[in-house]
Amino acid sequence: MNIKMMVVMAVGIAVLGMSMLVQAGEMKAQVEAAKGEMAATTEEAKGEVKAKVEAAKGNKMSAAMERGKGKAKGALERAKGKVKEMKAKTE
Repeated sequence: MNIKMMVVMAVGIAVLGMSMLVQAGEMKAQVEAAKGEMAATTEEAKGEVKAKVEAAKGNKMSAAMERGKGKAKGALERAKGKVKEMKAKTE
């Protein structure tokens, strides 16, 4: 009886520990996704600001290029965030 109780407690502790690790991995994944989204938004905003400066100067083509570069960098940052999120989920 005593050995059975020790085995049950050991299994219970192991399951509890594993569930805590899974929750920590999910939290890290959410943080990485949020960081990626924040970086993407920042890059898009930078591109938009540069585009407005170029538009104010009268350079419509440069404004469109800056806007496009900002969106491309934003997409890259989102992709990086997704990769880090997936990596955190698999750890």
